[in-house]
Amino acid sequence: MRRRSLAVLASVPLLFAAACGSGGGAGTASGTASSSPAGAVPALKVTGAANAKPTVAFPAKVVETSSYQVITPGTVGAAAKEGGSVVANFTVYTWDGKENKLAGSTYDEGGPQLITMNEQVPAILRKGFAETKGGGRFLSVVGKDALPAEQQAQAPAGQSQVFVVDVVGVPEGKAAQGTAADPGVKGVKVENPGGDAAPKLTTKTKEKAPKELVVKTVIKGTGPEVKSGQSILVQYAGKIWGSDLEFDSSWARGAEPIMFQIGTGKVIKGWDQGLVGVPVGSRVLLSIPPDLGYGKQGSGDKIKGTDTLVFLVDVVAAY
Repeated sequence: MRRRSLAVLASVPLLFAAACGSGGGAGTASGTASSSPAGAVPALKVTGAANAKPTVAFPAKVVETSSYQVITPGTVGAAAKEGGSVVANFTVYTWDGKENKLAGSTYDEGGPQLITMNEQVPAILRKGFAETKGGGRFLSVVGKDALPAEQQAQAPAGQSQVFVVDVVGVPEGKAAQGTAADPGVKGVKVENPGGDAAPKLTTKTKEKAPKELVVKTVIKGTGPEVKSGQSILVQYAGKIWGSDLEFDSSWARGAEPIMFQIGTGKVIKGWDQGLVGVPVGSRVLLSIPPDLGYGKQGSGDKIKGTDTLVFLVDVVAAY
């Protein structure tokens, strides 16, 4: 349902193995602004406004030690906490100044990414996130010292990566909040337990599926309307009309919201058409006919080309 993930922050060791930098660890920072831990490494110069694709000038000598530098601390909201999530843009470079071919830049991929601050994200990057609020930027060198000790001896020299990370913000909440209404779609039932608890969608019915796109508000949010081109953070559950077969659900995968760009063809047409204009904080029901879903070819083993899809979507945030 979402576009190709750039959750490379949680996959740095794999990138290092592919001749890139990796991991997490302790270290000091280089850069052009703000305070830095003691023992700064040779300067890396970052230019360009925050929340726009940066340019980085590299010294000739490769820095092998992992480090970070807060360039702009940011002023919006709170910094990311361990175990929490953060929305950020990032660009990843190899030491020759070229963008990492496996990672690249979220600015070229249509918007920021949602990143969970867990042990999969290198510790040196988590340190940068912990000191940078929304609207801020930090720089991090990720060297082979970030790999597990048993892998460092085998890792090639000169393969450090450089991350320039623009923090967009820390999302608040994981579900729509408010008074729920009956969506009024005959054959579909929605149960809303309230709070952050997962709603229940039932689509087992003998009623004929609507032939057109249906968009019904279950909970009306109080935030701004979603605009085409924004990246939105959502919870959702998807079932097939008439069978009650659930083919996908963020609720079932640990109730962690996902993020994708809306209104630009990154997701199925029914989502692009149905979610643009929805106020942030809303829960909406979408009934999507095949031509606005996966078309005649269907998708995978569960969705046939004749299936009408029913989604319950919480629009948690938009960026």
